[in-house]
Amino acid sequence: MSPQDIAARVGEPLGTSEWVEIGQERIDQFAEATGDHQFIHVNPEMAKMTPFGGTIAHGFLTLSMIPYLSANSDLPRPEGVKMGVNYGGNKTRFINPVRAGKRIRGHWKLLEMAEKRPGQWQQTVEITIEIEGEDKPALIAEWMTQFFV
Repeated sequence: MSPQDIAARVGEPLGTSEWVEIGQERIDQFAEATGDHQFIHVNPEMAKMTPFGGTIAHGFLTLSMIPYLSANSDLPRPEGVKMGVNYGGNKTRFINPVRAGKRIRGHWKLLEMAEKRPGQWQQTVEITIEIEGEDKPALIAEWMTQFFV
């Protein structure tokens, strides 16, 4: 799909990812990579005594799953992309914790797609990370990506 065709879809849902499980092993690996070993993430016995009833994923782990979810989705890809880079976020809200063993998936809505320079497009999307079987999403983020064609 051309960047211009994608731009014509502002305000519309863009796509949905496949489900992916957030297991304790992934949570532990994220804790190791970031140094965030808070017990609510890595100690199932202590975490049972919290209102969560068990371990939960780091909010930043859930946020960091966006590239994986995007790659495993039906999102339209701009034709001729040579490179895409994260540009940043306008806002991110962690609404509901992801309990170990739960599955998540992403939903994208296009907010803006603008050509900043010839061949450089900036896309702003609203991403909602849904938790299987839960009413409230894990997070909602407004995220910007730049594509170079």
